[in-house]
Amino acid sequence: MFLAPRADLLEGTQVTLSGPEGRHAVSVVRVKVGEHIDLSDGDGLLVAGRVVEVRNPDELVIEVLERIIDDVVLPRLVVVQAIPKGERGERAVELLTEVGADAIIPWAASRCIAQWKGDRAEKALTKWENTAKAAGKQARRSRLPQVTGVATTGDVVSMIAAASGAIVLHEESTTALTDWNPPIDGEIVVVVGPEGGITSDEVEAFREAGAQIVHMGKSIMRTSTAGAAAVAVLGAVTGRWS
Repeated sequence: MFLAPRADLLEGTQVTLSGPEGRHAVSVVRVKVGEHIDLSDGDGLLVAGRVVEVRNPDELVIEVLERIIDDVVLPRLVVVQAIPKGERGERAVELLTEVGADAIIPWAASRCIAQWKGDRAEKALTKWENTAKAAGKQARRSRLPQVTGVATTGDVVSMIAAASGAIVLHEESTTALTDWNPPIDGEIVVVVGPEGGITSDEVEAFREAGAQIVHMGKSIMRTSTAGAAAVAVLGAVTGRWS
């Protein structure tokens, strides 16, 4: 799947794909005349088409065969991801995008080893955004997940209080995620802690805001994989994967 501006996809019987996406299609994927191709604006609009002309190494013309606007799927799944160290952040974003998270919010938890400040924060956020875009294209998602700026613990408390439901993944919980009865509408917030774990003060603040503290079995998952596993469970039990 390739991305194009919504205005380019809405009208006409043909679409011209150019720039970086056109270059990737022609020079990397080596799309040929006659091949079928999918385009999206990343916000629910999907265009199925057929390549009718390759003009140069970064531009091709596509005949529109079908336009589809995918409905928003509920409940909306928002993952608050404590910032991991190294490349584990991008790994978390990749997995979360593939399993269907609607929003991914980096969280500056107390025990985060990695710190996003100044220019580093901007660069790191751009990496997360680009990772979500690439993973969304690979997964052929018509709606790409929203990646926001860094949230404080106070921000997370506010999100939990406003949500239809919220869970905090914590290995010391006595309640299994599969025992939680999630809402089937609105928004569910999933909080994933850092490598060093969530502090007792953070857990209590989230609990008071309305979150359910849950675990996912006996195995302790990495912060980069726990969120994706939880989203997969919620996708199944809420009917999003039906």
